[in-house]
Amino acid sequence: MTATEPMIALPPTDHIPRQYTGPSKAEIVAMRAQYTNPAIFTIYKDPLLIVEGYMQYLWDETGRRYLDCLAGIVTISIGHEHPKYVKRVQAQVGTLNHATTIYLHPNFPMLAKKLASKMPKGLEVTYFTNSGTEANELAVAMARLHTGNSDIITLRHAYHGNSATAMGFTGMHTWKFALEHGGRVHHAINPDPYRSPFSGTPEEVARFASNDVRDIIRTATPGKVAAFLAEPIQGAGGVTHGAPNYLREVYGHIRAAGGLCIADEVQTGFGRTGDHYWGFENWGVVPDFVTMAKGLGNGAPIGAVTTRMDIAKSLTGRTHFNTFGGNPVSMAAGLAVLDIIDEDGLQANCKARGAEFRSGLEQLKRSYSLIGDVRGMGLMLGIELVTDHATREPAKGQAADILEATREAGLLIGKGGLDSNVLRVKPPMCITAADVEFALDVLERSFAAVGR
Repeated sequence: MTATEPMIALPPTDHIPRQYTGPSKAEIVAMRAQYTNPAIFTIYKDPLLIVEGYMQYLWDETGRRYLDCLAGIVTISIGHEHPKYVKRVQAQVGTLNHATTIYLHPNFPMLAKKLASKMPKGLEVTYFTNSGTEANELAVAMARLHTGNSDIITLRHAYHGNSATAMGFTGMHTWKFALEHGGRVHHAINPDPYRSPFSGTPEEVARFASNDVRDIIRTATPGKVAAFLAEPIQGAGGVTHGAPNYLREVYGHIRAAGGLCIADEVQTGFGRTGDHYWGFENWGVVPDFVTMAKGLGNGAPIGAVTTRMDIAKSLTGRTHFNTFGGNPVSMAAGLAVLDIIDEDGLQANCKARGAEFRSGLEQLKRSYSLIGDVRGMGLMLGIELVTDHATREPAKGQAADILEATREAGLLIGKGGLDSNVLRVKPPMCITAADVEFALDVLERSFAAVGR
């Protein structure tokens, strides 16, 4: 395809959106300005009012349809308002909306059992929370209790949540507040080969970066560590990851120092990377904890920590209770999501559609020098924009322009990276080949409009 050929139409859908009768866009903007925290922002210059969704599509208040290739930042896994999902969640809401885990309810252990069936042997005990922030904090707390050590090592440019503690995991070398963490969180050099301070092959860069973790253990902790917390593929950080040897080497360093390994699968889990159900499986490692959220609930508030029984027992020394974690509605949502991923073959779809997307993006890279790097796996892809391939100067302004241009053409994507110069493509896992063709055509035209 080329930008001079007729534009590819958005694929047809049988879904007919309801007529919107709510407040106007101007009224909503005014209410937000007066009554909501000013830190809350919108992604486009002209804020987009989204009022309905169905599978991979979204509608604004005028009835215009968009292809969603951000999925609520990977919150929507199986598709917006998937009919089977809606039916099961509505049935639970109409039966019992809330019951804490101090009572018995089947959904709670059933979802834990289902998750265990998706994990490597030994990872079979789950504690449910309401968010990924809570899940990561809880995993770190258990690691500290189990090991008796306090120091945590995370990666620069990571994203692990919004609480003060989680911002300590992600703060420094990132866009989050570098809140106080008692000096017990250490941020290791990112193994991303595209922007590494080290030179060499991706494998050599990974080795140098893993040695940085080893050196932190030797000098900063010293010699003892509670946990290493990392995303298998960084999401907000720009869809970056190290070569396959990175996590294998780092996990070895951490375990030699008496620590545990936490895989933050909030964005990479549930088959999104295509070849494997979990992101860590792409690197041939088995963590001690798997944290998850977002996509597990497909919009319902949920988070979870899965670990081994010997580690999980660390919480039994004192009372640890989460009022809403494990509630019947969120558990019903999680059960529906895991079933639908299997029933609809969504992991295989991620692999197939992801390969089509990646091939098209690589072709765009050959045509537009603005694209410095294309990376990712399955339906978790990143396009890094630079103004100069030699200096790799971030093309932040052009990334913003591309974002606006794709929206105007009916495609919703995101952007990330420390310099906001990485376009993020992370659609619901139910997208079709026709959707991919449409998205690539829109991107082609957007790059042509912004310039090479």
